[in-house]
Amino acid sequence: MKITDILVEDAIILDVESDTKSGVLEEMAAALAASVPGLETDRLLKVLSERESLQSTGIGEGVAIPHGKMAGLDSLVASFARSRAGIDFEAIDQQPTHLFFLLVVPEHSAGQHLKALARISRFLRDPEFRGCLMEADDLTSILTAIQQEDGKF
Repeated sequence: MKITDILVEDAIILDVESDTKSGVLEEMAAALAASVPGLETDRLLKVLSERESLQSTGIGEGVAIPHGKMAGLDSLVASFARSRAGIDFEAIDQQPTHLFFLLVVPEHSAGQHLKALARISRFLRDPEFRGCLMEADDLTSILTAIQQEDGKF
């Protein structure tokens, strides 16, 4: 599975407006719902917030991978957002979070869900890749960086 196969380009946010965890989740949920037929912002936000209440998806090194399962979703979808300033996302290393990959999967697809999470987190362990995402000036640069990383695995 390639990230570019599940990434919804129209839902990518180059610079989030919010400076809070809940605000980032709202922006990302709204962008993804606007681009994926049948996906509702409120339902998605509820799923993401419930997941975050269990434990933050801020995995450290400036990265968070908010995710959840949704009934009625036909396929796995992902989006990306960036905060140049950084946001307190309650990450495990207590550092500001800059890069967000949102992953939403159909309710009964545990294997697919885990593979996608593993692939995204493997990508984001690479400091060079994270730097490319932070330095990208436009959507094309973001997509190019993700496509190049996809090609490595």
